[in-house]
Amino acid sequence: MGQLQKLNEEASRPPSEKRELNTTEDTQITGQNQPRALPGLNKTEKLFIALANAFPVWVVLGAGLALWEPATATWFQPAWIPWFLGIIMLSMGLTLTARDFARILEIPGTVLVGVGLQYLVMPFLAFGLARVFQLPIDFVIGLVLVGCCPGGTASNVVCFIARLNIALSVTLTTCSTILAVLMTPLLTTWLVQSVSETLTGTAVEVDTLGLLIRTFQVVILPVTGGIALNHFFHGWVARITAYTPFLAVLSIVLIVDFILAAKKNAILESGASLLGAVVILHFMGFLLGYGLARSLRIRDRDARTISVEVGMQNSGLATELARNNFAAFGLATVPGAISALTHCILGSLVAGLCRLWPAPHRGREIADR
Repeated sequence: MGQLQKLNEEASRPPSEKRELNTTEDTQITGQNQPRALPGLNKTEKLFIALANAFPVWVVLGAGLALWEPATATWFQPAWIPWFLGIIMLSMGLTLTARDFARILEIPGTVLVGVGLQYLVMPFLAFGLARVFQLPIDFVIGLVLVGCCPGGTASNVVCFIARLNIALSVTLTTCSTILAVLMTPLLTTWLVQSVSETLTGTAVEVDTLGLLIRTFQVVILPVTGGIALNHFFHGWVARITAYTPFLAVLSIVLIVDFILAAKKNAILESGASLLGAVVILHFMGFLLGYGLARSLRIRDRDARTISVEVGMQNSGLATELARNNFAAFGLATVPGAISALTHCILGSLVAGLCRLWPAPHRGREIADR
């Protein structure tokens, strides 16, 4: 998703105005000019970029179809989920270079605030909501997993649609994803055991090592593989950059639709409690992400970007971890599916509001505090 902004900019330009674009960031960010020639996009590439940008539409339409007629989604096999999740993570890795990681050293304060809020706000919000709504243990596990997962690639698309700081969005997604290999298993273990003991008197046994290994397999390996491919086969990767974002979006839609269709009855029977907990989780994630970032003197445009990163989770990862590590709790995958639908809708609303009321934009796009 890191180059989606540049591809969109190039796609919107007439041939006479094509310009050279940097592979990692605009000169507004670094103050340096390190261009790379990007050939004019053909009609097929422009089409795929447009399809990727419309990801909220595909998620909502697919979810509605899956709930209305489950057979349209139940053909998907649960064993395919880790592979499609790998496609999402690989797509992210293909857009990353060493320069993206070097950017972290240039803006440590902003990145620290964004990632810190990601792993403070959402996990503890999920913990509190699970207690307040007194959810069944299956839903408790699923909701806590959603809260403890990193940001997803969907947030990068929303930030583009909202005209926010794409470079910062990609940096935060990358950092939270890498940290997920430790943070997600440790936070999930602690919070699931705490809330389950509070609600039932018995702490649920969590295979922390299993969570860690699975997170490493479905997150770090494909992301690392994508980075390696981009480094050693950059020319080949550049030719498919326009198509990979839509493949990631399609993978998200297929995973979400399958879970919604397979668990349709449980979702309908869960009533307002689970839906309310998930909606409040993401709504408060957006709100607190922005409010806390602003209170720490992050400029408005970057605070809005952090808000999107905090409010939108990698729900596909939450679903896979629930399916693979909590098989005894069959409904633990449901919160992740509802989460994906919810944060896409809320993210689309946030993007619309940001376009209606643009943030002040002065100086460099990313500034450390």
